[in-house]
Amino acid sequence: MKRIFDFFVSVIILILLSPIMISVAILVRMKLGSPIFFKQQRPGLHGKPFYFYKFRTMTNEKDQDGALLPDEFRLTSFGKFLRRTSLDEFPQLINVIKGDVSLVGPRPLLMDYLTLYTKEQAKRHLVRPGITGWAQINGRNSISWEEKFELDVWYVKNQTFLLDLKILFFTFYKVIKSQDINQPGNVTVEKFKGSNIREGQG
Repeated sequence: MKRIFDFFVSVIILILLSPIMISVAILVRMKLGSPIFFKQQRPGLHGKPFYFYKFRTMTNEKDQDGALLPDEFRLTSFGKFLRRTSLDEFPQLINVIKGDVSLVGPRPLLMDYLTLYTKEQAKRHLVRPGITGWAQINGRNSISWEEKFELDVWYVKNQTFLLDLKILFFTFYKVIKSQDINQPGNVTVEKFKGSNIREGQG
């Protein structure tokens, strides 16, 4: 039922919002250049990798050694607007239609994090990742990584169709209110470096 719901809702949203998505794509091309989409490999169900799509929000500016500048120098005001309104997330509906992700589930993070999770945290990969999730409506980027993972695992153990509908409703509310977008002290989100508390340790 969840897969059927994901597919048909995503198709309907893509059709309804296609004029907005085309407009955003044109503006991204004009303001940030090419490519229009940010594409990155992320772990899906059981950690299986897939390519994750978003509208690009940062420039490709590099330092004298050819390395990308820090996020705070590459994230433009237009990019901040896309993130604040979650317009950058719309291409993920393509991932939903393909079956890479669901509308609701733990957010797909970086492949590098797979080796950093505790056994409990790794349970977040027992379900398909999602565009939004339980952690996104309960703090999003304003809470710690450990808190996010606890919320993700709680969702895995308690997921129901009604819970998914609740999450979708509150996600819409959070987007309208532009809440919990950035991590305190950072323009984006600081990378996860592993939990301080490991299983079997105090």
